[in-house]
Amino acid sequence: MVYHVKASSSSKSNAHIGIKNSEISFGITPESADSLPNPAELFLGSFSSCILKNVERFSILMNFEYSSAEISVKATRLEKPPRMDNISYILNIYSKDQNLNIDLLKKNIEKFGTIYNTVKSICSIEGEIKKISE
Repeated sequence: MVYHVKASSSSKSNAHIGIKNSEISFGITPESADSLPNPAELFLGSFSSCILKNVERFSILMNFEYSSAEISVKATRLEKPPRMDNISYILNIYSKDQNLNIDLLKKNIEKFGTIYNTVKSICSIEGEIKKISE
């Protein structure tokens, strides 16, 4: 499988990523630091998206129902060389379903998530999944 995105920027302005029919704006200047996501935040957004996509995927394969899921991700940025380190997340899954096996879901996310496995190869990841009864 091959993926393709296209990005562009304007000097002393902002930048955009084009993905399929979507456009994502991001900041590249100090003036946009408080209003637009930066590349590090987009990276963590991709990590989050991977986990949420796999919740949906495994809800079908593991035969459980959920109404929604939300994830909170934190990461430490090292300075030399600049890179992400020590990513941690808390994933809340809102469900009444007794078939939801949290341990198996976590194992599957960690084994089959494309972005998850890419990131895991370069830094540590700690995660917790919580089932929230509705």
